[in-house]
Amino acid sequence: MAVARVEDFRMEFITTFTLNPKKTAFIPIDLQYASASRTMGLGKILKERGKEEEGKYRFDRIERVVIPNVQKLLGFFRKHGLRIIYITVGSETVDYSDIWPHRIPFIRASNNRAGQREHEILDEVKPLPGELVINKTTSGAFNSSSIDVVLRTMGIEYCLFAGVSTQLCVETTARDAADRGYKSIVIDDACATLKEEYHNAALITFQRNYGRVSTTDEVIRELEKNL
Repeated sequence: MAVARVEDFRMEFITTFTLNPKKTAFIPIDLQYASASRTMGLGKILKERGKEEEGKYRFDRIERVVIPNVQKLLGFFRKHGLRIIYITVGSETVDYSDIWPHRIPFIRASNNRAGQREHEILDEVKPLPGELVINKTTSGAFNSSSIDVVLRTMGIEYCLFAGVSTQLCVETTARDAADRGYKSIVIDDACATLKEEYHNAALITFQRNYGRVSTTDEVIRELEKNL
């Protein structure tokens, strides 16, 4: 069975709006060693369990597609002084007591807690001094962090989402943003997950009901026109 492609649905039920750069935030989600590294966290777990092949699509896409495009977006936002807000996930306690029980097994197995290398953002896309990093303890950032207050205080109306995993933390956060009135875009070629069909299904659903799906270059061109 052929995998449904996001571009096949780009003209259906599409939400229309024009980005205002000064009111737009780029929000990379969970690009940490715990979840986005081939050799640490999830990547290490899969290798130890003899399931390294299951992570091949995910980590190939992160390394070859997501990281270069996130770097391009970070460069553009930094050059023009636009808002960047990093989101991480992980425990801030030694015993993982701030994590809901259904998430503890993975968070613990991936050693994803504050102070550990696995909790850190990948060096290739790490924040510069002064750039905001908000930690969450749930899949969606709006459920366990101050992101809503921060966005409203900054006067942000448009949110651009990237990161991992597409159908989990990225989609949940983007949906919650839309439900709170933010005009939201998920950046197709700046997200990744374990399987292509998971990625595409999430973006097709998001586009039909919550916001827009765009590419890195499309977003940059739109922002450039309105600077």
